[in-house]
Amino acid sequence: MNNIFRLIFFLSLFSFGCSPNLIEENKLIQKIDTLNMNIFSKRGDKLYSITSPYSSFDSNKLEFKLKNTTINIFSGKEVKYIINADESTLSDNNKLLKLIGNVKLKTLKQDEDILYADIFKWNVDDNNYLLEGNIKFENNNIMLNSGKAMLGGDNIIEFFNPVKYIIKDENNGNKYEINSENAYYNLNTESLSFKAQDKRVRSIIYF
Repeated sequence: MNNIFRLIFFLSLFSFGCSPNLIEENKLIQKIDTLNMNIFSKRGDKLYSITSPYSSFDSNKLEFKLKNTTINIFSGKEVKYIINADESTLSDNNKLLKLIGNVKLKTLKQDEDILYADIFKWNVDDNNYLLEGNIKFENNNIMLNSGKAMLGGDNIIEFFNPVKYIIKDENNGNKYEINSENAYYNLNTESLSFKAQDKRVRSIIYF
């Protein structure tokens, strides 16, 4: 990570009142109250911001541990996704981010798309976000459940087999319910498509 990242690291630590505590020999844990940190690309573009009312920094592992985490992921100058979780870790010079517990990812569209999961993983060098455990995706049109999902930089969410999905009617009730193999939801076009091992099986639903 470039000098900008390292600068943010140390500015954040000193700006929010670190309390160094020697936990054991050669292991220094610095406690940070009200962490609010911005992470930028090498070109100076804001990639994401991260806030936490309580966090700590392990200077041996170069790893942050945060509670009640809120992440804003940016596209240009606009926030693209907002993610909340019970706790998180930030490591490898701010490049590896893992959120754990009651993960909630939402878009800022008028009709919000919301993804729930147990775990969220992201390497900032990659445009893909991995979600694992008790996946639920929901908006005004549809609800999907699976054990694993991948949100790509192309705004397509891939839900991995098995997938259970429910199409909603105009009264927000269940229109019909189907189990399927892998499903793909396009956030831009609001379309749902499916793929099966049998290449002849193809279907697309537009809302």
